Amino acid sequence: MALEDARHQVDTAFTRPELRGMAYENTFGGATSFLRRRYSKDMAGVDLAVFGVPFDQAVTNRPGTRFGPRAIREASSLQVFDAPYGWDFNPLEDFAIVDAGDLAFDYARPADFPDALSAAASGILAAGPGLLALGGDHSISLPLLRACAERFGPLALVQFDAHTDTWADDDLTRHDHGTMFYKAVKLGLIDPAHSVQLGIRTHNPDTLGIRVIDAPEIQRRTPQDIADEVLSITNGCKAYLTFDIDFLDPAFAPGTGTPVWGGPSSAQAAAILRGLRGLDLVAGDVVEVSPPYDHGGITAVAGAHAALEILCLYFWNKRKKP
Repeated sequence: MALEDARHQVDTAFTRPELRGMAYENTFGGATSFLRRRYSKDMAGVDLAVFGVPFDQAVTNRPGTRFGPRAIREASSLQVFDAPYGWDFNPLEDFAIVDAGDLAFDYARPADFPDALSAAASGILAAGPGLLALGGDHSISLPLLRACAERFGPLALVQFDAHTDTWADDDLTRHDHGTMFYKAVKLGLIDPAHSVQLGIRTHNPDTLGIRVIDAPEIQRRTPQDIADEVLSITNGCKAYLTFDIDFLDPAFAPGTGTPVWGGPSSAQAAAILRGLRGLDLVAGDVVEVSPPYDHGGITAVAGAHAALEILCLYFWNKRKKP
């Protein structure tokens, strides 16, 4: 059946008749929506919307993450032929998922960007779907958290990252990819007591009460042990999961703005993410994929895989039980 479908499918990002179901068009052809889902701004009947945020004007080092959503979408075309590995259900068959395209904003007015993103995210969430954002630099998480906290209240933050991004910054007019979680704590968007940061390997003495499981600790413990602690910390609270691709060691994700050696492998990341099943996830993002610094597209591939795992986590509690 798959071979027969492959002979006739093309541009299913536009031609797909249903929001559910697999896609079999040639990997090397066709319009590259995320996981070959239909492009749509219509949220009626949608369970999850994937949303691109091509913004990189808040970086401290190398730019290029504005091209991240496009690269992640292209890489995701490798993942659409089979059910996601390591899961006992197939969200592509069971749930209505759309690619909602990218955020529209005026690049020449960066000060207007945060409110534009929060408004767009709020519109999607108000219509009912969950939200998975493809960045973009990590600063996009703060406007997204504003929208989520407005709807769900203070959230548990589960952050995969080489950096805490909690450097002190009380100027709310600044938009910086290294200070947004400091602001998220101070603004009451996240609950530090139920939040955790994984993979940290840069110095920041003030944790703001957030549990830090740094990269050396991840190397000493099993992935499931790490995941179990995260689930204990979040303790059933509604959660936002952010995956900065520099969580991974640069050997596995060189295409990013602020790479730091000594990080976890892609295999460790996959195992920890899959171990988090049961997390009450309301939204998430994958950020800091910078294609100009990538080699062979491996960082984009890692980003696409991380996004698919987050998607599976979102639907785990909503799946049909065997």
